[in-house]
Amino acid sequence: MILSDTRILEEIANGSIKIEPYDRECLGSNSYDVHLGKFLATYKDKELDAKKHNQIYHFEIPEEGILLLPQEFYLGVTEEYTETHAHVPFLEGKSSTGRLGIDIHATAGKGDVGFCGNWTLEISVKQPVRVYKGMPIGQLIYFPVDGEIEVKYNQKKNAKYSGQPNKPVESMMWKNQF
Repeated sequence: MILSDTRILEEIANGSIKIEPYDRECLGSNSYDVHLGKFLATYKDKELDAKKHNQIYHFEIPEEGILLLPQEFYLGVTEEYTETHAHVPFLEGKSSTGRLGIDIHATAGKGDVGFCGNWTLEISVKQPVRVYKGMPIGQLIYFPVDGEIEVKYNQKKNAKYSGQPNKPVESMMWKNQF
């Protein structure tokens, strides 16, 4: 079951969902549109290592936009800071984004109850496409949780992505033991 617009508004009013900045025009019948933040990042090295802390280079999207290329992988960020304390948030691409050949996440579309931060986007494109800060990039949908949450994400000691800033965050796979 997905929360409707009315239920999303109720949850915002009671504080279990927080979206900043919030714009009522971005609320759909069962989703909330999020926008591309002003920062992108790329990995400094072309060969990545899952056991290594792979460094990224941040850069700001200029007013005239930036051309994304198919052979590159980009990390982006949502303009919106969100908190979700009683529901499971999912970030999906908008159909208009997909029709431009833009994928906004490789595998990480689901958040956890207790996620607080800006969403890092895993962006790839099918053909060259120019993007702009502030453009609609995705939509959040919310699912209710069945049962009590023992430990919310923002309360976990090993939460690698809690409190994400308004800049893209690189993979923290290297913090795992394997």
